[in-house]
Amino acid sequence: MLIKTLPVGQLETNCYVVTDEESLLCAVIDPGDESNTILDYLESNRLQCRAIFLTHGHYDHVGAVAAVAEETGATVYMNRRDDIGGREPRMPYALPETGEYVDEGDSVEIGKLRFDVLATPGHTPGGISLLCGEALFTGDTLFRGSCGRTDLEGGNMDEQLRSLKKLCQLPGDYEVYPGHMDSTTLERERHLNYYCRVAMQN
Repeated sequence: MLIKTLPVGQLETNCYVVTDEESLLCAVIDPGDESNTILDYLESNRLQCRAIFLTHGHYDHVGAVAAVAEETGATVYMNRRDDIGGREPRMPYALPETGEYVDEGDSVEIGKLRFDVLATPGHTPGGISLLCGEALFTGDTLFRGSCGRTDLEGGNMDEQLRSLKKLCQLPGDYEVYPGHMDSTTLERERHLNYYCRVAMQN
């Protein structure tokens, strides 16, 4: 498995391209902006994008979805609760008719890669995290040393803490790839992240 991090947009959202190196099939996680940057990477490495995962529906994570999906034909996956047609708050993104909703316990296979979906609301009602091998993609739920804000419409700190607890209780250790800033490890966050420590006490 090869993971390429592409910081995109004014908020430097981490867009991840996760590739099965044997088949060159890949998934794109959170194409928030700069579709040309993402598509150029796919083309230059001869990758076939089969899935686009959205960890949540905020604008800085979905800005390039339409262009990448149109160019690659990839299926877009997101949680129903962050669809613009779902419950409040309304997000700036609507899942296309060819897209699919995912939720806790679902999995999507791309080549030999398997992405397992964890429901991690709090930053938004429909936030999800993705497990793939030893990698954990947490969107804006868990950051290195922090967590996503919950003061925006639809945010809920109680749900955020429950989601952090769920992640921290995963067995073993994982490399954590957040929606912004640097990667980290789950073990590091269990011990050093204030919000994770609070969550584990509840």
